[in-house]
Amino acid sequence: MNITPKALRLHIALFGRTNVGKSTFLNVIAGQDVAITSPEPGTTTDVVEKSMELLPVGPVLFLDTGGLDDSSVLGNERIIRAKRTMNRADVALLICESGYFGRYEKQILESAEQNKIPVIAVINKTDIVPVSDDFRKKLRSESAGILECNAENKKDRDRIVNELKTLLKQVLSEDFRKPLHLVGDLVPPLGIIVLIIPIDIEAPKGRLILPQVQTIRSALDNDALVVVVKEHEYSHMLKQLKTPPALVVCDSQVVDRMVAETPESVPCTTFSILFARLKSDMKTFLKGTAAIDNLKSGDRVLVAESCSHHPLEDDIGRVKIPRWLRNYCNADLKFESCAGRDFPDDLSEYKLIVQCGGCMNNRAEMLSRLKRAGEAGVPMTNYGLCIAKVHGALERVIAPFAGKM
Repeated sequence: MNITPKALRLHIALFGRTNVGKSTFLNVIAGQDVAITSPEPGTTTDVVEKSMELLPVGPVLFLDTGGLDDSSVLGNERIIRAKRTMNRADVALLICESGYFGRYEKQILESAEQNKIPVIAVINKTDIVPVSDDFRKKLRSESAGILECNAENKKDRDRIVNELKTLLKQVLSEDFRKPLHLVGDLVPPLGIIVLIIPIDIEAPKGRLILPQVQTIRSALDNDALVVVVKEHEYSHMLKQLKTPPALVVCDSQVVDRMVAETPESVPCTTFSILFARLKSDMKTFLKGTAAIDNLKSGDRVLVAESCSHHPLEDDIGRVKIPRWLRNYCNADLKFESCAGRDFPDDLSEYKLIVQCGGCMNNRAEMLSRLKRAGEAGVPMTNYGLCIAKVHGALERVIAPFAGKM
């Protein structure tokens, strides 16, 4: 892995009417032609993503959306995608022109407020229409900060970028000022973390999957010692250690074997449960996990995956979890699945949502899904907690998080 994964980047979404200069602004920030620009309305057909390093802010991901007033043939679909982008934005940039502030701009501000996302107003095309004091005052009252520019003027790039970085640092959430722990608060310096990583058909050839890589990095960042083994070597490895592990972490699919072979005095959990805490609200997920006991025949369960992969013969989300839940509940449950950024608009018909660990989602998107499920009155859990529940290991694998959720 040579670059920071998208899910770990600050997500900055650009919103506004058609032709206010969203793509032009992105291009001047990036210092290159990332997005196609044109006087023709509806040029941005889908959300354009641009990863870059915006020091000292850090790694960021810009999301350039279609105009909210797009009246073209595909305009409605573009508007829907633009609005969905708000669900994964950490910061919203409202691109507008001086003197123009109507219902579309208000919609962006209202949506950002509902999602508790700070808004930076970017007044573009100042070379055409000078910014009045009244308009400037209005935007200051409606947003967390203002940036005035002519995005067509590439010679002004340094000033524009520097002002944007200053504003971003002012509005960044606590999560980015003080990143949440993955394993750093669970082990002391020089404590041993054992990672049990199955190498099976779902393991990518020549690589480790993202949660495993991030856990190793988190352990190293916190001066822990890391031992990596497959499940078949775990018991043998424990006998070789002079000091018991400070923490054992396994793939959820071998949680029953890990719990059976781990001494009671040694804390243990799973990668997916680590991500439940890192990416979302673990307490709410635990409440959702309890709802498994109430499932009965005919109930619909949604399995939500972050990545879009071709289902394997014994796929964890489409085959194993449905089988385990049916056996545990002794009920004919009805399962549906969604993948990637797809997530149903209407959740009311489901009795449970089982979300994957979310390594491909940022925290904002995971919390947005949890919020929507709560509003629909649908309990939500995640893969790790669900699998531990049906294998009778839940109490053991959540014990390391007592007082740290």
